[in-house]
Amino acid sequence: MSDLFDIAGKSALVTGGTRGIGLMIARGYVDAGAKVYVSSRKPEVGDEVAAELSKIGTCVSLPADLSRDEECDRLAAEISEREPQLDILVNNAGATWGAPLAEYPADAWDKVLTLNTKAPFLLTRALVPALAAAGTADDPARVINIGSIDGIQVPLMETYAYSTSKAAIHQLTRHLARQLGSRNITVNAVAPGPFESKMMAATLRDFGDSIARSSPLGRIGRPDDMAGIAIFLASRAGAYITGAVIPVDGGIATTK
Repeated sequence: MSDLFDIAGKSALVTGGTRGIGLMIARGYVDAGAKVYVSSRKPEVGDEVAAELSKIGTCVSLPADLSRDEECDRLAAEISEREPQLDILVNNAGATWGAPLAEYPADAWDKVLTLNTKAPFLLTRALVPALAAAGTADDPARVINIGSIDGIQVPLMETYAYSTSKAAIHQLTRHLARQLGSRNITVNAVAPGPFESKMMAATLRDFGDSIARSSPLGRIGRPDDMAGIAIFLASRAGAYITGAVIPVDGGIATTK
């Protein structure tokens, strides 16, 4: 049992790994003994996070702007050069946009869908060789896409492109799971509910108490909640799960 959740020595790339949910996962992986690469748009932020996490393990910053197709390819090439066998890919980088229906800008769709849905597809596709090189039948390589409960239920906020992009990433997860299983790569999605993050900061400031009360467990998510599911999916304990969309939300999306 001591080895069931062990990910020590595995290599992982976490996009958007310098803040919010991405940082929760990156920190959890470093704590658990994995070698973690974090990617974000801002090199100085990535360097700061990598330096902090390197105090407890191994963390390297590889900046990239994944809203650009060529940057997805460049990041994949750089990772593949450093880690010809990549054990874990966490597609977390994302954006949101809120506006009333009548005012919702068309270019918001391009921004949000590109980063939240297209970029994970391009990066996963480019990293298939490295993932396949790492995976075995008993211990597959893992792709973990970060979706949202807003892709499962209709959100209260008018974030049309965001909720659509997250429903799309859930379906992309299932599609890739079928395609990549034969190459010893599992593909799953985590659908977070409310967690402390920059993206959620304004919502939690204004509605945090009522959101917590809406959960059967009566609270919002904590960093260990996210680290726990990410470690589970990356470990031998999660080796026989693929194509799943797992809500991590205290029951908000599944009990109403």
